[in-house]
Amino acid sequence: MQVRELTEKEYLESLNLSMYAFQYKVQEADIPARKEAMKNHKILGIWDENRLAAKLHIIPFTIFMKEAEWPMGGIAGVATYPEYRRTGYVKALITDALKHLRNDNQIVSLLHPFDISFYRKFGWEILNEQKKITLEKINLKFLEPQPGLIRRFSKETHHEALEKMYEQICTRHTGMLKRDTKWWKEHVYDDDSQVAVYYTSENEPKGYLLYQVKQRKLDVEEFVALDHEARVGLWNYICQHDSMVETVTLNLASQDPFPYFLSQPKVQTEVTPYFMARVVDAEECLRKLPFLQENELIFLHLEDTYAPWNNGSYLLGNGEMKIYKEKTGGQCAHPPKKGIQLNINSLTAILFGYRRPMELFEMGYLKGSIKEMELFEKKVPKMKSAFYDFF
Repeated sequence: MQVRELTEKEYLESLNLSMYAFQYKVQEADIPARKEAMKNHKILGIWDENRLAAKLHIIPFTIFMKEAEWPMGGIAGVATYPEYRRTGYVKALITDALKHLRNDNQIVSLLHPFDISFYRKFGWEILNEQKKITLEKINLKFLEPQPGLIRRFSKETHHEALEKMYEQICTRHTGMLKRDTKWWKEHVYDDDSQVAVYYTSENEPKGYLLYQVKQRKLDVEEFVALDHEARVGLWNYICQHDSMVETVTLNLASQDPFPYFLSQPKVQTEVTPYFMARVVDAEECLRKLPFLQENELIFLHLEDTYAPWNNGSYLLGNGEMKIYKEKTGGQCAHPPKKGIQLNINSLTAILFGYRRPMELFEMGYLKGSIKEMELFEKKVPKMKSAFYDFF
């Protein structure tokens, strides 16, 4: 079994496999544009003689880790023809993809899973949860009037204020995708999307809704409020649709305070895991994360089955990191037995802020003394993961 990168001449083979596996059809006139977009992808494939049997796409992105920006390799388009399933082809593709991610300095990877347990085996872990709120018309109760105003935009009148507000909310979270104008227009907006921006009385944009209204339903795809004034102003704008809609749905980050601030917060709420993330280069990620309690030393003993370059012990503290890798000739040869034992899934959940060290310790995912666990809890800054996009 050999994994190799597809050439441009083979892009149609990749597209045909995607259409079969994901059950959609690309019109003949749209194929050139699809093939052009693939030039930004690294597509890995396995062949059966002259036929593409399985493939995987790696897409280069950048994500925000609060104020910092990290290079990320997005995994997408993982597909196999049914006659080649359960042959180990996807495992081979993922294993090879991890090497490509590392070689391309994409220190973390994100994907949207068809099955969480499948990708957990390979080291990806839940990045975030989405909260879906469903409100009936009776719930559309105005709150106190705000001094600002709403201006509406669309894909055709896209305004840079949206991009600036989005980046501001990104710096409060981990994992969110860095968007340029092209991404906004091609991947954020749908044909029916509208945007409502809340401006303060000083004409400062402080929040926006990305939404659609049709068939007497208002569907909010992104609700971004930089302060409470904007949050209330946007909610009141939603309420202005009370004569037009029967239901309103909002897709939110799980930690969003909505609907707490409503006069009647008892509404239908669904919380569902969304994207997954993986640390590809543990050393680089640990160096980049701004740990607290720098004068305190702690050992992390890390296990990573599918990215063995991460296996080893990491001593954190005093503003530096020492690495113990007996088998690969690291900086030191004999790590101590004390410290915290964890796998790459747990490290990923901690570094992105999806789970705290003590939570994972209580569930049995981290091993070590309670004293070491309490220190690790103090060292890891409090962060909130979020992800709005899809690829």
